[in-house]
Amino acid sequence: MSRSWILIAGIVGLAACAESPEPQADQAPAEPSSLDLSSDSGAQAALELYLARQAMPGRAHYDAVCASCHEGAVEKAPHREMIGLMNPEAILRTVTTGIMVEEASSLTDEQRVEVAEYLAGAEMGSVALADIPQCADDVGLDLSRPPQMPSWGLQPANTRHIDAQTAGLEAADVSALKPRWAVKFPGANRARSQPTMAGGLVFVGGHNAKVYALDQQTGCQVWSAETSGEVRTGIVVDQWDSEVAKPRLYFGDVLGFVYALDASTGEELWRQRTDDHPNATVTGTPTLHNGKLLAPVSSLEVSLAIDPNYECCTFRGSVVAYDVASGEQLWKTHTIFEEPRVQGQNPVGTNIMGPSGATVWNSPSIDRKRNQLYVGTGENMSSPATLTSDAIFAIDIDTGNVNWTWQATANDVWNTACDTASPANCPPEDGPDFDFGCATLLATLSDGRDLVVAGQKSGFVHALDPDTGELVWQTRVGRGGIQGGVHFGMAASGDRLFVGISDMADGRTYDTPDRPGLHALDMKTGEIEWYSEAPDICDGRMGCHPGVSQAVTSVNGMVFAGGMDGVMRVHDAATGDVLWSLDSTAEFATVNGEPTQGGSFGGGSGPVVQDGLVLLSSGYGIYLHMPGNLLLALDTAE
Repeated sequence: MSRSWILIAGIVGLAACAESPEPQADQAPAEPSSLDLSSDSGAQAALELYLARQAMPGRAHYDAVCASCHEGAVEKAPHREMIGLMNPEAILRTVTTGIMVEEASSLTDEQRVEVAEYLAGAEMGSVALADIPQCADDVGLDLSRPPQMPSWGLQPANTRHIDAQTAGLEAADVSALKPRWAVKFPGANRARSQPTMAGGLVFVGGHNAKVYALDQQTGCQVWSAETSGEVRTGIVVDQWDSEVAKPRLYFGDVLGFVYALDASTGEELWRQRTDDHPNATVTGTPTLHNGKLLAPVSSLEVSLAIDPNYECCTFRGSVVAYDVASGEQLWKTHTIFEEPRVQGQNPVGTNIMGPSGATVWNSPSIDRKRNQLYVGTGENMSSPATLTSDAIFAIDIDTGNVNWTWQATANDVWNTACDTASPANCPPEDGPDFDFGCATLLATLSDGRDLVVAGQKSGFVHALDPDTGELVWQTRVGRGGIQGGVHFGMAASGDRLFVGISDMADGRTYDTPDRPGLHALDMKTGEIEWYSEAPDICDGRMGCHPGVSQAVTSVNGMVFAGGMDGVMRVHDAATGDVLWSLDSTAEFATVNGEPTQGGSFGGGSGPVVQDGLVLLSSGYGIYLHMPGNLLLALDTAE
């Protein structure tokens, strides 16, 4: 049986694959080319996958031993659907050597395997295991080479710009790029984590619930560390200035934990759950600043709403601050100030809970001058609508107090039930589902002004005054939609802003044409300087779409923009002309000894360039995008 399956919550109801980008998560198929939910045959195929999963022998063992906790009776226990985001090998590790050993002690070895296969919806080995070879003993963290880009946004302000000295790559040389090494992650069918280079190593997370330290020159493995769930965030690294330093790594996982690891060994130093809600998750990369780790918290509860018997919804987004040395929580700020309560009943008599939502699935950006951070929020998942959904927050870094908020789209209340055959939990507002998934950035312009700039799924880019939150300018650069607009990350260089647009078809009708591709804006005025339209080269390939969903990166006069068609394109920053491209869906030899290929570029795993080495993560593999399993290093060396 394939790893692909569609969550069907309750006895009936097919999960539509309309994206509320991160909150919906991986209930969409890992191999989307096999399904088309816009057709009767696609719905039938989804139903067949679901029924086949329910018939797996592990279901009976799960019901007998595990369901009493993971079906909602224990408040903090992740729901079954959350556990199912991992592959079967990672789940098996949890019940044999991990935190669930005691709870699973009554099961035989064979039964544990069957439970893991049932929860993952896949048999052991259905995703090929390809070990990353170990490095020689003398390869390790080089403390004489501190990190040049320690955070997801490459700088704390999330500008995602790499200067000439750091990049070590000129536009004239980009056409000479060729593969140096490639890695296929063991037991994975997607690559979602943005790699970080520091100390001569590459730190990256995996779908297989592991974090790796790889040698920057060869791709061999220095160490790996197990986590609770898939790591789709980037990896944040301590700065250091001494060769006797003990730097740490920080990241989050899909089950809502944040971690600190020893960068030299991978030893876990602490882990904390960001929220007690069973559907909490961390998708946006935490940000490190002045001894605090600032973690955004989102949720996958939006998908459970398709079950008419599910009391939707109770999760509230938040940002949590931790002391980096001890892991102690310093403060927590919710994006909805009111706790959810019963608001009424849906048509089948189930309680409707609210307000909920306003999740945070983007990386906080830091404003050192004003000592505040910025994040954007998602839609409300249930009524009533709040003033803080689809909004930008400015939060004091020391106290967690909210300095100001600015709402882009009012009355946006939506959950997955709205686009299914079982809409009992769909709120009356029914969308439009215009989250802020793209991280805000703080730009300092040539005239001395600072702007908070935020891209939205509506297709709009907004520029705000960082002192007051007042709107300075607003420009529409895309059609927008459930899977449209600005998704995961913009980049800024000088006065120019680079904006990738998805505008993937989502079954809805719009009065504005789609504009997939890459746009450049003058941040002084918001005017569009150029537009490079994404070509449609898919030729009917399922899961292939034109447009840019993955975070883009500005590099020394160039812009690296990964497409949903699996092609990485490097654009001239001044004109938008394509200087070079690479098809990641081709076959690549790996250090593992077996071939692999990428898929759609998507998520926050944007390109990274340092000292002439380019790192690309390819294989988004959810929401009807092409799966893949490729971490590719390129350079121009002979």
